[in-house]
Amino acid sequence: MAQFSVNVDRFDPYKNFKFRVKWDGRYVAGISKVSVLTRTTEVVTHREGGDPSTNRKAPGRTNFEAITLERGVTHDTEFEKWANKVWNFGSALGAEASLKDFRKDIIIEFYNEAGQLTLSYNVYRCWVSEYHALPELDANANAVAIQTLKLENEGWERDYAVTEPTEPSFTEPA
Repeated sequence: MAQFSVNVDRFDPYKNFKFRVKWDGRYVAGISKVSVLTRTTEVVTHREGGDPSTNRKAPGRTNFEAITLERGVTHDTEFEKWANKVWNFGSALGAEASLKDFRKDIIIEFYNEAGQLTLSYNVYRCWVSEYHALPELDANANAVAIQTLKLENEGWERDYAVTEPTEPSFTEPA
């Protein structure tokens, strides 16, 4: 059975390095890493008195794990602005959190090697539970400074309107 319905000659799965994240209708600059989208459903076991000595299993509550976004430290303030909606140091009593708009829906878009949109996921009712403004600073290190945003969410789903694109083929110049 073919793994790809449109590009039936494609053998390799997609690579994980082309993606973009969008919130408030805009792409967020510089995101270099997005953690795994994980959904876990608890197992509820039960049995009736007349059943054999084994349990029956049924699905219980479903939990969506937090998503972590990483990017290099720049002067873009999108991470910090969102984190400040959950709690803002120095705000007046009763104004530490912006209850009206601290939750956002985000979109994670995934692209093939040619830069064509292949998959899209909508993540619902996200809010910042952890924000790292600066990494550990080390005068002996040789690395990019990374900001981190941990987003709690109440679920995600694939956008099935995004379908497999027809991949371009290139011919050798004559």
